[in-house]
Amino acid sequence: MQDKQPRKILAIDIGGGTQDIVIYEEGESPENFIQMVLPSPTAIIAEKIKKVTAKQKGLHLTGTIMGGGRSVRAIYNHLKAGLPVTATEEAAKTIDDDLEKVEKDGIQIKGSPPQGYKVIETKDIDLEMYRKTLALYHVDLPQELAVAIQDHGHSPGVSDRHFRFQHWKKFIQDGGNITDLAYVNPPEYLTRMKALKKTVPHALIMDTCAAAIWGSFEDELVQSKQKENIVLVNVGNQHTFAVLIKGERIYGLFEHHTRLLNPEKLLMLIEKLRRKELTHEEVFEDRGHGCYIAPDTPEGFGFTGITGPRRSLAQKLGYHMINPHGNMMVTGCFGLIEAAKTRTR
Repeated sequence: MQDKQPRKILAIDIGGGTQDIVIYEEGESPENFIQMVLPSPTAIIAEKIKKVTAKQKGLHLTGTIMGGGRSVRAIYNHLKAGLPVTATEEAAKTIDDDLEKVEKDGIQIKGSPPQGYKVIETKDIDLEMYRKTLALYHVDLPQELAVAIQDHGHSPGVSDRHFRFQHWKKFIQDGGNITDLAYVNPPEYLTRMKALKKTVPHALIMDTCAAAIWGSFEDELVQSKQKENIVLVNVGNQHTFAVLIKGERIYGLFEHHTRLLNPEKLLMLIEKLRRKELTHEEVFEDRGHGCYIAPDTPEGFGFTGITGPRRSLAQKLGYHMINPHGNMMVTGCFGLIEAAKTRTR
């Protein structure tokens, strides 16, 4: 009789600055899981585009919808340098859902590259790159895959901040169970997630914010508070996401842009959320995404834990600095692993 092989899960948390990778291996201690923190796909694509710009060549984008940020800034810098950009429809949606706007900005929609143009493929996941990297260390790529990305959703003609927050509001109104944020089949309007499923159909997918909150419970102190009313905050490179949570239920949350925060403002937002005094308008009008607190939210949220690559913003605020299994940078990966182990959808 053949011995049963230990379960392995490749967890990839894709942010705006880094992509964080953990390989879960059944029976191994989490501290000994293989872990990597690498440049994010959008950062990698941005560097490729900069090289095309430096060579004074035309640029053609092909592939799928992926995270923007740095890569989109590199595309517009290429245009500002007086150099042409073309893109397939799918790749162009990385820049904006509204393809008319994309074309008005000077990017031509073309199914194939004009002669002499450098071609760059847009995608959030490159399994072959991971396979080659791990092979250098005699490690096989696990078949089971869980990925976290941030998806504003398909929202032509509507503020993407408003559209994304409607997703969060509906989630809380539907019960707020964090397990409902682990998708085998993402909603149709989450187009970046749907594009990722085309690349890796077998993957379990979560939002990066949800993965970080779930992974926070791998911190021993947070885990000891799981039956209490607590506040958990993920201060990411791009977004800051804070929740009122008890067990698996999220009662309220706010989401803001990290670049617009300083320690004083972060403290104010967390404390007003804790007291159930923070309003949607207050956050949205400050160019954040918004805030929603369920009507049946209980009183008495005390303990607050902070994670995320920009958690230094809260370093002196007196909150607990979350550090699951000794590595804060892979909090989201630990969330993905737990989601994969308990997947329900």
